[in-house]
Amino acid sequence: MSVTQQQVLEALKRVRSPRGVALPDSGALSPITANDGKVFFSINVEASEARAWEDTRAQAEAAVRAIPGVTMAMIALTAERKAGSAAPAPRQGGVQPVSAHRPHQHQHPSDSPMSRQAPIPGIAAVIAVASGKGGVGKSTTAINLALGLRDLGLKVGLLDADIYGPSVPRLTGLQEKPQLTPEKKMIPLARFGLSIMSIGFLVEEDSALVWRGPMVMSAINQMLRDVAWGTLDVLVVDMPPGTGDAQLTLAQNVPLKGAVIVSTPQDLSLIDARRGLAMFRKVNVPVLGIIENMSYFQCPECGTRSDIFGHGGARHEAERLGVPFLGEIPLHMDIRATSDAGTPVVESEPHGPHAAIYRTIASAVRDQLKDVIAAA
Repeated sequence: MSVTQQQVLEALKRVRSPRGVALPDSGALSPITANDGKVFFSINVEASEARAWEDTRAQAEAAVRAIPGVTMAMIALTAERKAGSAAPAPRQGGVQPVSAHRPHQHQHPSDSPMSRQAPIPGIAAVIAVASGKGGVGKSTTAINLALGLRDLGLKVGLLDADIYGPSVPRLTGLQEKPQLTPEKKMIPLARFGLSIMSIGFLVEEDSALVWRGPMVMSAINQMLRDVAWGTLDVLVVDMPPGTGDAQLTLAQNVPLKGAVIVSTPQDLSLIDARRGLAMFRKVNVPVLGIIENMSYFQCPECGTRSDIFGHGGARHEAERLGVPFLGEIPLHMDIRATSDAGTPVVESEPHGPHAAIYRTIASAVRDQLKDVIAAA
């Protein structure tokens, strides 16, 4: 059953803004995208009013999900006004900003962003695999780390939170769309003994999605909490590169048990890795260690080793910053080819030397999480 924009608007008429106005008449809605049962739109409000509008956003999401034929709804609050800009003119229809009708409230310590952290039921430990920049092999590392943890006897999930460039559908060969539970939670796809979810399962591979900051936050929260993960020892989250909204959203909303930083040996990558490490420390997320990916090139024909990007930079950086160095992963055609084929090397060549490296890294990560997992 195809869902139309008009059906969405009709459902939203039953949702009231904080001023009591029907949502479609509030002047706050972005254009609505409704395609193949998936509905996307944002509610554009003043940054200072976001807290007052959160209930409205949640009601809108529930109303849209109740429409027959809707399989997925993603509704985000988007703050349009930048700090320091002038207040906007009244919206069409005379609806004033919420802040004009509510008394000023002083911020309490409980309003701290970190106070919103809440565990995900059934998941003992959530860890992030991050990098300061793109192109360092973070996603390939994340899935092989997840498989290494699986081989250690743990129940593992993998969340592809890299919404700008989701790689997990290609790395796993999965093309199916997630099914829904009766409660309309998405059921993660299963492959290689992992529970897997990715924004790439919900959109076409060549679709161009423009994500604003609040939409990033809303999407990641939905991928974390609107998925029926079941019981897991570890959920490995493949983060977008950098130190922006996605990383802060995860740290502020979920009590992360640790972060793994992926870097290549050269100085430019290490500079960005240092920034990522500093960000996680700033939000009190333990850094489980640094991985040096593409550490050296090993010729598949003769086995000769060449340090194309230099060598040992990540190890020296880990020692300097006082965090564990988890291991070196070579630049090798087998790792690249198996990833492109949707059969990562730990799965396709479990007895090979590269799988052994990933399992050694997984063991070091597992050892740092064992008290958390045992207590769950």
